[in-house]
Amino acid sequence: MGMQQEIIEALGVKPSIDADEEIAARVEFLKNHVTSSRATGLLIAISGGLDSAAAAGLCKRATDELTQETGMDYMTLGVFQPYGEQEDIEHSYETARSLGLAHTVETNIEDTVDEIALEVEHGMRSIGQYRHLSIPGKGNVKARARMVMQYALSQELNLLVVGTGHASEAVAGFYTKWGDGAADLMPLGSLTKRQIRQIAVALGIPDSIINKAPTAGLWAGQNDEQELGVSYEDNCDYLEGKAIDPRVQKRLESYYMKTSHKRNPIPRI
Repeated sequence: MGMQQEIIEALGVKPSIDADEEIAARVEFLKNHVTSSRATGLLIAISGGLDSAAAAGLCKRATDELTQETGMDYMTLGVFQPYGEQEDIEHSYETARSLGLAHTVETNIEDTVDEIALEVEHGMRSIGQYRHLSIPGKGNVKARARMVMQYALSQELNLLVVGTGHASEAVAGFYTKWGDGAADLMPLGSLTKRQIRQIAVALGIPDSIINKAPTAGLWAGQNDEQELGVSYEDNCDYLEGKAIDPRVQKRLESYYMKTSHKRNPIPRI
């Protein structure tokens, strides 16, 4: 078996999907975990991009069905988490409106992240390192600060935290372990970016969200495809079992091998 097939099997990706069937299966997955954990609903951070919109749509459908089936109130909480002023924050609100989310909160992470950065820089000075936190380093602090706030909310409200990680990110290790890679449930985990787009269309997500350029929002101007040097078109083709440029394939497989620690449990002796 070649590495491409090994990766596809490890991430559980299908060569093609039926969007309605996948939605039904993933909604059932969410419902089962909510009921088995005796939670009162789901929490999803809505960035204003495609992935979180699709995940939010699945969450809303799951909690609506549970409410209808049991007669109890189940909540999908949408959380908006800008760092200071977020230019596209309206896309987060647009997503929530399009799905009819009744419960949303905004938790601005700017003060928290800036204070952490200052404390880290102070600590580095004590060992002779006189410099600011790097741009990627501060970006990772943003991701982790967002998760701290999500888990604080979920603890108080008895909700399960839903992540937006998916196969097209996992193959490149393109998330922060225990930051935006931390969650209780990953309903998009075995999907490519292309397949998530299919699901978003079927869920009725607005075109303005579906067609946005992919970004993790970790620093100004950050763009997924530019950062990785691999287009999502090639990424999806590879994970769906198609042939791609050998140079791009080598780059993707290199990312996969060097980021295995992000996908695996913490090693123990």
